[in-house]
Amino acid sequence: PDELKANMKIKSVTPRPPRKPRLERAASLDEKSWRRWRRFRTSQESLTDPNETSSSNGSLQEASLSPTIRGRASPCHQCCQQNSLHSSPDASGASPMGKSRGGTSDLGKRASEISSAFGGLLRGKAFAGSKPRLSQIMPARPLPPMELNMASHTLRTANRIDSDCMDYRHYSQHKFGRVSSSLSDTRLHGNGMVYDNCSTDSMKSTFSLLTPIRSKDVRSRSYLEGSLLATGALLGAEELSRYFPDRNIGIFVATWNMQGQKELPVNLDDFLLPTDPDYAQDMYVIGVQEGCPDRREWEIRLQETLGPHYVMLYSAAHGVLYMSVFIRRDLIWFCSEVEYATVTTRIVSQIKTKGALGICFTFFGTSFLFITSHFTSGDSKVNERKLDYNKTIQALTLPKNVPDTNPYRSSSSDVTTRFDEVFWFGDFNFRLNKDRETVDSILNQNPETDMSKLLAYDQLTSEMSRGSIFKGFQEADIHFRPSYKFDIGKDSYDTTSKQRTPSYTDRVVYRSRYRDDIHAVKYSSCPVIKTSDHRPVFALFRVKVRPGRDNIPLAAGQFDRELYLIGIKRRITRELQKRQEQKDQKSSSICSIS
Repeated sequence: PDELKANMKIKSVTPRPPRKPRLERAASLDEKSWRRWRRFRTSQESLTDPNETSSSNGSLQEASLSPTIRGRASPCHQCCQQNSLHSSPDASGASPMGKSRGGTSDLGKRASEISSAFGGLLRGKAFAGSKPRLSQIMPARPLPPMELNMASHTLRTANRIDSDCMDYRHYSQHKFGRVSSSLSDTRLHGNGMVYDNCSTDSMKSTFSLLTPIRSKDVRSRSYLEGSLLATGALLGAEELSRYFPDRNIGIFVATWNMQGQKELPVNLDDFLLPTDPDYAQDMYVIGVQEGCPDRREWEIRLQETLGPHYVMLYSAAHGVLYMSVFIRRDLIWFCSEVEYATVTTRIVSQIKTKGALGICFTFFGTSFLFITSHFTSGDSKVNERKLDYNKTIQALTLPKNVPDTNPYRSSSSDVTTRFDEVFWFGDFNFRLNKDRETVDSILNQNPETDMSKLLAYDQLTSEMSRGSIFKGFQEADIHFRPSYKFDIGKDSYDTTSKQRTPSYTDRVVYRSRYRDDIHAVKYSSCPVIKTSDHRPVFALFRVKVRPGRDNIPLAAGQFDRELYLIGIKRRITRELQKRQEQKDQKSSSICSIS
């Protein structure tokens, strides 16, 4: 114990109260960046330890640097050492408070040195040294081209979808079987133009919805050469798949006996644009019997209702029989010249009220024939109506210049055999073989969709089952009430002294050369239009379309431009009037006295 006391120097310690902690300045961005670089530098030095020079792939190489570069980097190196001394816990034996005081005293000088040194690092001057560096890594194969996938999501305006329509693709796949797409993803992948779905989206956004066309294709592409399924053909399979990937087109077919009324319905939306299904069709064909006196006004109203997405491809008239064909404006380039022909079944009448009107054309490689007819009226004149049918199929001289797509399956005695797809609609005037009282009782007992008891007395259904009329034609199931005869402006059937029996006089039938080419989606009437004693009847179809040849006479984008402009102006004017009325209603005030 005595020796221990002699060797030890014991100092008396006086306890002191704890001091308040000092607030240190937060590190600047330059200091933070320097620390990150220092950690990277330390990890690099650990990888390039001179005592461990073996490398499996030779990626660590010795960097031979000139004295000039070393001299240029030496200030930074000294600064690094100085910084490490300041930051090392063993650099000084002073108390922590003393270290903090010393660091604060020359913090401004150190910050300026660190900032200048780090600036040199960013310019590539401070990375020079005597340590080995990692070799550059080269890709195993050439990278895919990036220019096709450079469009950002914010600039992809071509693929924008409103928030309330985000389920369009999923909904349309299940309900309609076809998703409207103007760019074939499979074709882009197959040609090597894109490598993944992101590149496909980039292609669509960079080139809008139009398919990109190579300059060499523009130089070599020539139409009207008669090629079938050829690459680059205007009506070929490649172009058809771009617009209709599943090769199905939507067609709206309607018939309406207007009873010659001058007054047109205020709104045709419920007729042409029914709420079910949610999406409009690709083609609209409307046939009218006993049309209004002003045919042009009727066509303007159709254009106004369908809007700027549709153009009138063709229209024709035979007395008071009218037919109008509207098509989406993107599709007018794939139609052939349009032809029409007429047949009169009542020669003694000066005004052609009974007869038939046919319009035909080829869309891609599929030929279409649309016929609207008005057969002989009368409850018991079934044979006269069958004569009208036979005269129509024999006397309708179509096609004229457009070639038949399959002449080996055509007949010179039946015009309906000379086309791939045929739609016949109109006022056929077939009645129900039952008295008015019985028909009324059935209508009152049965629900709106069950019309099987009424159809058991239908003349047309009976004649078609026997094969005496509309041979080869089909009709969709009927789930709507008889379309004739109503009191004008009312939902009640004929209340006059004649008490005519309600009947399904207005019909739409169809036939095809190929099985299952036509699929009926909807078959109904429009009960809200009450300006005639007939209710309009319409049907929606999905029709298969095939590629064709380029050597047919093309319509080359022809449509009724004057009608298009008038209809759009009417639509704009109507919208402005509607907004003004709403504005007036909001600004007006009503006082009530109780």
